[in-house]
Amino acid sequence: MPIPLLFRLEKLDRLEAWKTRYGSRDTVPLERLLAAAAERRLRDAASLIRLHETALFLRAWPPTPEVARLADAILFSFGRRIAELPEEELSAFAEPEVSGIAGTSLSAVFSYEVARSLADRHSRNVEIAWDRYDDADRLGPVLARLLPLMGEEWPVEAHVNYREWISAVRGRGTTDLAWLLARTQAERFDALQAPLTWEIGNARTSRSRLRLPKRSLFCHTEPLLRRSDVSLAGELESPPLAVKRVPRAEARKILDLILDTSAMRYRELYGFSHPDETGVFHADAGRGVDIYFFGVPPEWRLPLRAYHAGVFFKNGVPAGYIELLSLFERAETGFNLYYTFREGETAWLYARLLRLFRQVLGVSCFSIDPYQIGLENPEAVDSGAFWFYRKLGFRPVDPEAARLTAREEQRIGRTPGYRSSKRTLEKLAADCLVYESAPAEGGAWDRFRVRNLGLGFDGQMRGSASGLSMVMSRIPDLEDWTREEKAAAAAIVRAKEHGSEARYLRLMQRHWRLRAAFLRLGSRR
Repeated sequence: MPIPLLFRLEKLDRLEAWKTRYGSRDTVPLERLLAAAAERRLRDAASLIRLHETALFLRAWPPTPEVARLADAILFSFGRRIAELPEEELSAFAEPEVSGIAGTSLSAVFSYEVARSLADRHSRNVEIAWDRYDDADRLGPVLARLLPLMGEEWPVEAHVNYREWISAVRGRGTTDLAWLLARTQAERFDALQAPLTWEIGNARTSRSRLRLPKRSLFCHTEPLLRRSDVSLAGELESPPLAVKRVPRAEARKILDLILDTSAMRYRELYGFSHPDETGVFHADAGRGVDIYFFGVPPEWRLPLRAYHAGVFFKNGVPAGYIELLSLFERAETGFNLYYTFREGETAWLYARLLRLFRQVLGVSCFSIDPYQIGLENPEAVDSGAFWFYRKLGFRPVDPEAARLTAREEQRIGRTPGYRSSKRTLEKLAADCLVYESAPAEGGAWDRFRVRNLGLGFDGQMRGSASGLSMVMSRIPDLEDWTREEKAAAAAIVRAKEHGSEARYLRLMQRHWRLRAAFLRLGSRR
């Protein structure tokens, strides 16, 4: 049944303005705007997107329980609202910043692992996007192996109907995608670059409706925490967070939810595709934030660095993720707060995440890859990501970038409202940023790059030798180590291959001679 009456754009503007008005004692006008928005319709995609993102923000950061309830009422109506739009308006909902809204669909190329997971759990809603498959000829040699008689057609015909060939053999009740996934391995499937269409519909997995199981609601009766309110040093020294292992049955549900959340935003993280479901942990960060984090199982581990990923939820709503690549006490971090929530408490969230991983992994030197701050990343340049990290206390490791930073900070101090130019921000993104907390050694990792440990190998020791063993073979004075030092190094190799990578890091952090050798081999001259 169509929603009567229009929600005027002037009211939508007023509703959006409430995202910056936390701390008001009178939230009745906000609740009235939400109630009106729940009962009225908007006639175009752009306005509906604004309403959706505002309601989702207010659901994650509600000032009152009633605001959260009314925001959900709006969000849960989106399947019906989208159905009322003309078809030509629907393409706007496929943009990465807003994809995943109830009642919409998206098309993308996914890896074998993600495609298989989506097909297993959403079989009726995920299929090969034949109308978008511009490189369908990639299927020819693959299907010719699976369907020998297709070899009569594929090498010589100009327009092979691959869909017809699959449909003829897949059987009733099986989709083209499911048939193909069952008969190909990851490498071959990935090489096909087959786009998939995911009809999200009004499912509970949509961004509009996806929530953690019911938890207590944290309401923001005071202004939101700003960057200037946050001390990264203080957060890193704050009391430990409460952490517990998630039972395996619950962990599998959480991991599926995380993969869906990421896929509907066109994102794939290595850990989301290859999670260790036996080692999923939950941390209560406070202020309505739940963090779920995990590593990868031994067969998917990186040769040297420990891998961990985490997703954080705000009042049950997925809000963003973090990824860490750690070696000894150094952790390279990638952080993303989803676009919808950029007005949220970004600095505090990031500080709490670093506090958590310092606690569970023992890392104390945090590094930001240049991409995160703008290297070949226009979005990071436009958002001023460099200054987000700089104002938290990160410093450039590149001497020229450090000098430029100092000059820019002087200009900022002298000129109210001064903003660094795009060109300047691109120069500042030339190299990593680092933050060192006690007991990290200042500057020790500035010139270190993990790729330097692998460059120069000539192919020897491939066989069954681990990456760690290969690097250790390059340590000049290894034979001079004591028996205890050699035994400790062997224990580190075993820990990498079995058990928790958190233990692997802890053992590394106690082996100072191995650390010194890695720093020498991995640092630029």
